[in-house]
Amino acid sequence: QVDPKDYTFSGLKDETVGRLPGKVAGQQFVIQDCENCGIYIFDHSATITIDDCVNCQIFLGPVKGSVFFRDCKDCKCVVACQQFRTRDCRKLEVFLCCATQPIIESSTGMKFGCFQYYYPELALQFKDAGLSIFNNTWSNVHDFTPVSGENNWSLLPENAVVQDYVPLPSSEEFKAVRISTDATKSIIPVTRGRRQKCSDESCLAVFFAGDYTTANARKLIDEMTVKGFQLVQTKELSMKTEDAHRVFQQCASEFIPLLEKGPVVALEFNGDGAVEGCRSTINDVFSETKVFVSESKASASQDVDNFYNFADMQMGM
Repeated sequence: QVDPKDYTFSGLKDETVGRLPGKVAGQQFVIQDCENCGIYIFDHSATITIDDCVNCQIFLGPVKGSVFFRDCKDCKCVVACQQFRTRDCRKLEVFLCCATQPIIESSTGMKFGCFQYYYPELALQFKDAGLSIFNNTWSNVHDFTPVSGENNWSLLPENAVVQDYVPLPSSEEFKAVRISTDATKSIIPVTRGRRQKCSDESCLAVFFAGDYTTANARKLIDEMTVKGFQLVQTKELSMKTEDAHRVFQQCASEFIPLLEKGPVVALEFNGDGAVEGCRSTINDVFSETKVFVSESKASASQDVDNFYNFADMQMGM
C-alpha cells in the first residue's frame, strides 16, 4: 500500500530533504509550503506539483507527466519533464528539459536555461519516464497571460552554472549520489535553443535507429563542439515515407528503408563552416554508419527548416 506521506514534502523550513534513486519509482510527488529548503528528487516520478514554496533550491529527476509550480517565488530549479507549467509564480530560475512547450501563466521574472546534470542512474530514469534526452524545448516558452510592453520571461545567461543556482546537497544521505553538473557530462545535450545564432550557416545531421544511435549522436556532438561549432537543437521522432520525401528531398529513397527500424535523432549545428565540419567528421568517424547530412551551406538552411517544421507539426507545438 502506497502511503502518500512517503511522497510528500510539506511545511518544511531551512531543511535539506530528498529521495535517493529507486525511492520514488514512478509515483506522484507533492511539494508544498516549504521555505528556504534544498529539495532533491533523484528518481523518476509520475507527476509533481510544487505549491507555495519560497526561496527553495529544487532538483527534480525525470517526470513522466507534468511538473506544475503554483504560487511559488524566488526558487531555483533543475527540472526534467514531459510538460512544464507555472501559475502565479514570481522569480523562478529553471534549468529545464521539457518534451513539450513550457507554459507560464500569471507569472513574472521567470528565467530559463538548458538542463545540465549527470548521475549514473539518470539515463535509465529518463527511459523509465518515457522521455527522450533529445526532445528538449526548454527555450520555446509560451506565456499564457502576456502583458503589453512587459516580458515575463527571459533566458538565463549562457554561461550560467547549475551549481551556482542549485548547489549539490551537502547532507550525508546524498553523498552516495555521484553528481556532475559539468555541461560536457550532462545526460541532456546542452543546446542553444532560441538564443541568437552566431552564424548564418547551420547543418542538419540525422542518425537512423540502431543499437548505437544515442552513442553516435553524442559522439558527433562532442566532435563538433570540440571544433567550436554550437549545438542549436536536437530531436528524436518517428518518420514515415512521405515525411522522408519532404525532409530529405532527392536523397529520400536511400533513407526510407531505415525509417522502419525506429525513430531518428536529428541534430542542428551552427557556425561558419558547419556543413564542411560536419561532413568531414562523419566521413572520418562514422564511415560505417548511414547518416543524412546537409550537402552544402545553400541547402542546409532548407534542410533544417524542412526537418524542424515537420517535427513541430509532429509534436503538436
